[in-house]
Amino acid sequence: MNNLDLAVPVLSRGKHRSPRKGACFMEFASYLAGEPWSDHPACTHPLLAGVARDVNDCTSDSGRSRLAPLIPSVIGLTPDDPHVVPRVTARCIRHALPVVSQERQYILAVALLVGERQLAALDGRPPDDLEPESVEILHAVPQATKWARSFTARARRVTPDFARRTAPRAVSCAVEGISQACVPNPDDRLYQLLLDAIAETKSWMPAPKPIPVEPEVVRFTV
Repeated sequence: MNNLDLAVPVLSRGKHRSPRKGACFMEFASYLAGEPWSDHPACTHPLLAGVARDVNDCTSDSGRSRLAPLIPSVIGLTPDDPHVVPRVTARCIRHALPVVSQERQYILAVALLVGERQLAALDGRPPDDLEPESVEILHAVPQATKWARSFTARARRVTPDFARRTAPRAVSCAVEGISQACVPNPDDRLYQLLLDAIAETKSWMPAPKPIPVEPEVVRFTV
C-alpha cells in the first residue's frame, strides 16, 4: 500500500488479513490510530465500531467511497458513559423503523422499548417515559409498536446483556433493513445513520481537562 492509497482509501466489504487484501472502514481506522490491523480496534467505542462495519458492508460498492472521509472522526471516540449504547441504538433504530420490512419492525420496536427503559432508569424517570423522538417514530409503526409493548410487558425487566448482544443485533438489523428496503437512495440513508451515530457517541465524550496555567512571576529590579 503506497502513500496515495492511504490518502484516498478504497473500502471494501468484510474483514481483510492485511492492507494488501483490501480494507474496511474500521480496519483503516485501526491503521490511522497506530494500532494493530483489526476491524475491532480499541480506538473506537465497540457499538459505534459495529455501526461503521455494518454500514461499510451494506453500502453499495459505488457509494462506499463516500464513507472514507468519516474514518478519522471515529478515532478516539471511546466514552464509557452508560447512556452511549442505548442512545446510539435508538438513533439507528429511528432511521430504520419507518422503512424496513414488517418483520424487522417488530424486532426493532422491541429493542427500542428495551433501550428506552434503560435510559429511563439511568435518568431516574418512570420506565414507560420514552424520549419524544422515540414516541414519534413508534407512532409511525402502530402495529409493530402494539406487538412490542405486549411482548415487553410480559417480562418487566431490563435485558442484562443489552449492550453486549441486543444492541449490536438491533443495529445490524436496522442497517441491513435499510439496505434492503424499497426506498430511494439507501446509501444516503446509511451515510446519515453513521453520521448520527458518530455525533451521538461524540456528545458523550468527557470534557477535556483544563490545562493548569502557572501564575506569571513578576520580577522586580532594584
